[in-house]
This record gives sequence, structure tokens and C-alpha cells, in this order.
Amino acid sequence: MTQNQVERVESTQIERARDGEVTPEMEYIADVEGIDADELREQVAEGSAVIPANVNHDGLHPMTVGAGRVKVNANIGASATTSAIDEEVEKVERAVRWGADTVMDLSTGCDNLDEVRRAVINASPVPVGTVPVYQALDEAGSVEEMDGDLLLDVIEKHARQGVDYVTIHAGVLQEHLPLTTGRTTGIVSRGGSLLAEWMEVHDEQNPLYERFDEVSEILARYDVTYSLGDGLRPGCIDDASDAAQFAELDTLGELVERARESGVQTMVEGPGHVPLNEIEENVRRQKEVCDGAPFYTLGPLVTDIAPGYDHMTSMIGAAVAGWKGADMLCYVTPKEHLGLPNAEDVKQGLIAYKIAAHSADVARGDDAKRWDDELSKARFAFDWEQQFEFALDTETARAYHDETLPGDNYKDAEFCSMCGPEFCSMRITQDQRDEADEDALAFDHEYPPVEEVNVVKERRERLLGE
Repeated sequence: MTQNQVERVESTQIERARDGEVTPEMEYIADVEGIDADELREQVAEGSAVIPANVNHDGLHPMTVGAGRVKVNANIGASATTSAIDEEVEKVERAVRWGADTVMDLSTGCDNLDEVRRAVINASPVPVGTVPVYQALDEAGSVEEMDGDLLLDVIEKHARQGVDYVTIHAGVLQEHLPLTTGRTTGIVSRGGSLLAEWMEVHDEQNPLYERFDEVSEILARYDVTYSLGDGLRPGCIDDASDAAQFAELDTLGELVERARESGVQTMVEGPGHVPLNEIEENVRRQKEVCDGAPFYTLGPLVTDIAPGYDHMTSMIGAAVAGWKGADMLCYVTPKEHLGLPNAEDVKQGLIAYKIAAHSADVARGDDAKRWDDELSKARFAFDWEQQFEFALDTETARAYHDETLPGDNYKDAEFCSMCGPEFCSMRITQDQRDEADEDALAFDHEYPPVEEVNVVKERRERLLGE
């Protein structure tokens, strides 16, 4: 792919898939994920999988949402008070380092939004998403001065720059707003609240809904994917699964069909705060209403009591959502609800969500469990280096172990500092096997190459290496 600022693709991924073509992007993804390219083509053709790949994103490594393993997105972005271009680039690099499958630039309030976005796209080998309404408000100066023409102009600017998918809050309608009045936290989506205010001020229908087909024409020119935003998502568990949330979802189902007719790939964003017992029904309902479109969830957070730890409260919900059919999980960092995340927060959010996504893959019966099995064999064999290599975060695993067994002591130690040599259950088990003259499998196990077991690490190495 080249940065020649293509003004119109001949046909999009979904159109080519419908024509029976296995595109180069599909072949690449099939190789990385170990899935069948023809099956991927069929899923893209029917809309149950998407390949966010703007023709103007130079250096992109294609990926899919909806096929293969559960994916993870990392939100980044500068604000009027915090961060700058170099910090956002560092966040991109940190996100890719820790396994983000996509990144979303949510920058707002800066004087140089175009430059920030350009730097993020240039730095990112994974798909980049944005929310164009943020910049439209910045350029207009107020909701009163923002109009549909400006919204479309900004959407096209993002598409031309190389953004791979855009969040469009076209499902928030005038008739939905009264349904939010009894909520504990009202409207918590930034895009949703801006458009709700716009409709109140102008006493008109949502311009993104009214001009949705025009938006689709823009996205089709560059093969940009829709991420239909959940502008009325619940902002606390008390508001989950209410009339406002599901009224918008019904509208999103309508828009999925219209987008596909326009040749635009489409995924749908999901709720942010949902009690554990309601997650499965939320996923089932989205898949039914939106005709199997990939589901992209923010969390969900399953409890509201832990500010500062919401990467944990949400990874619980994310694991369940992924298990029950969600296709991409938008990470939450420890700073959620409290402030703009920095590079270290990005790492912590991603580690939490890679664990959630992998847990979902294991529960769904994918081959992901091989990774767990090989690490467990290394653990039982006291093969510390192999255990560290298989770990999601090699550096942290090694550092924690070496705090109490420094230097070369750990290399041959058949115990860790938790139990010591006399009380190590695994060593005792091995001694019992030896005494019974059993084959101690752990000591002569031949490990497969890490990349054959762990597609997450393999993808990470490809991205970092190229």
C-alpha cells in the first residue's frame, strides 16, 4: 500500500469479497491468524467480519474483526490540557508493543489535531480509528455553529488522511432523548452527548442519521469501516439494558443494512457498564438486531465501585463478552473516569485486556489453549526461561521471580520463593513420580517454537520487526 492519496478505490473489501475475490489483505490475515482465506472472504462478504484497511494508510498490517481470535483496541489521544504529538506517538508504540490490534485517536481540544492524527497514522502499523465529531466541534467553535456540511467535511478529511475506521454516532435520534431523563448518569458518550445537545439546540434530527448515505459514500471512496457508535450506552450498571440503549441499538441495526448496501464494512459498538448477569443477553441481542455485524464493546464494567482499578472491573466483563460472542474489546485503563492515560496506563490496560481476550478465546474452544498448555509444562519442569518466554509480559514475570532469587540462582532452582525447596508441590510430585519409576514428562518435554503457539506474540513481533 502506498501513500499516494488515492481519491477513490475501485471497490471495497466487502464488495470484492462479494465478487468472490480473496484479496491480498485476506491472504495476509489468514497467514497471521491461521485461518482459511476463503472462509474469511465469505465472512467479509456477509458482513460478519470486517477488515479496516484504508487505502491511504501506508505501512498498515491488515487485521480482521469478527473472524479468528478476539481483538483488543487501545484508546489514545491528546486533550486541550494534556499530552502532545510525541507523547501520542509513544502511546502508539507502547500499544503495539503490548499487543493492541487497533488504536483509536480520541484527541480533542488541540490546535493541531490534523498533525496529531497524521503522526499517529504514520506511527501505527495497526488500523487507526477516530471520532470525527470531536474535530467538527473544535472547528465550529460551538454546537450552535456546527452543521451537517462541516461534519461531512471532517469525516472526509479523516478518511483522506488514512484513518481505517470511524465512530459515527448516527443512531442517536431525537425521539430517543426523553428515554434518558431517568438515568442515573444520563448520556456518557462524548459523541452522543454532543449530538443530543445539537438536536436540542437546532430542534432537528441527528444530521449524521439524516445524511448517513452521504457519509457512506465518503467512506466507500477510501474503504473506511464504520464503527457505529453507541451514543446512548449506559454509564453505570444501574442504567444498563434500558429503553434508551436498546432504542438506539434498533436504529443501528437499520444502519448496518444501509451501510452494507453502500459497500461499506460495518461493526457496532457496545455498552460500557453492564452487570455480569446481563452481558450474555446484550451480546445476543446485538448480534440478532445487527445481523451478525462484529460487536466492539467498551469493557463492559461489571461494577462501579473501583475508580483507579477500572481496567480490572472491566476486564471481567470483557472476558465474558468475548466468550459470548463479542469480537473486539476496547480496553479500559486504570485512569478511566479519572484522567487522560499516559504510556504506562496504556500498558496496564492492554495487559488486562489481552488476558481477557485470550480467556475468551480459550472459552470459545479455539486453539488458544495451546499457549496455556506449553507454559504449564515449562512451569512444571522448572524451565524458568521458557516460562518467561511464554509469558504475556516476559519482563515482568522475570523481574518478579528474580526479586527473591537474583542472579543465576533461578536457572536451576526447582522451586520459587513462595514455597521454598521443602514445600514445593511440583517438586514433591516429581519426586513421587521418580520413586514410582514413572516417566517424568516435564523433564524431557520438547517445546515448540513460541510463534507456533502464541499468535499474539507472533503478530507483535511482525509489527515491531517491520
